[in-house]
Amino acid sequence: MINIQQRSQLIIGAFLILLMAVTRGHHFASIDHLPSASWAVFFLAGIYLKPLWSFPLLILEAFLLDFAAITFGGVSSFCVTPTYIMLVPAYASMWLAGRWYAKRHQEQWSSLPVLVGSLILGTVVCQVISSGSFYFYSGRFTDPTMAEMVNRLIKYTPSQFEAVFFYVGCAIAVHLFLSWFNRPRHSGAETL
Repeated sequence: MINIQQRSQLIIGAFLILLMAVTRGHHFASIDHLPSASWAVFFLAGIYLKPLWSFPLLILEAFLLDFAAITFGGVSSFCVTPTYIMLVPAYASMWLAGRWYAKRHQEQWSSLPVLVGSLILGTVVCQVISSGSFYFYSGRFTDPTMAEMVNRLIKYTPSQFEAVFFYVGCAIAVHLFLSWFNRPRHSGAETL
């Protein structure tokens, strides 16, 4: 029999899988081209999903979505180079940042700076790994330089932060609502 915690893990996991499928790179019919939730999904999985196998499952989903989009959806394969495998450590940085935060989470507003800090660090590391490996080692750019890499990070990182903070902000709102909704209610008449 599934207990409440296992059921909530299954519901959260299913929602994160669906969120990635709907938003990943506009591969499929998405809701007015929402930004990709992939990075946020890995961060939130690190927070909410206890089983370690959730990480490889999400990696497999991301790769299968990309494969299907390129094979059947007509999406360009420009980003698929030998450096594509670097998405594993890039996504791991988001997942590990989420797991790190989960160990420090408290149901208090004082926990918010810790959440934001772990989200910023995870996003920066993910961006440097994914963009840096692609820029320097994909073979798509002639004569890559550190100066140009910094320019590319300055150009593309803000949109990654927007997407990650949007989805994690939505998750915070849902978490707060569910916490409020599930809080113990007092009947008004107290017993001694």
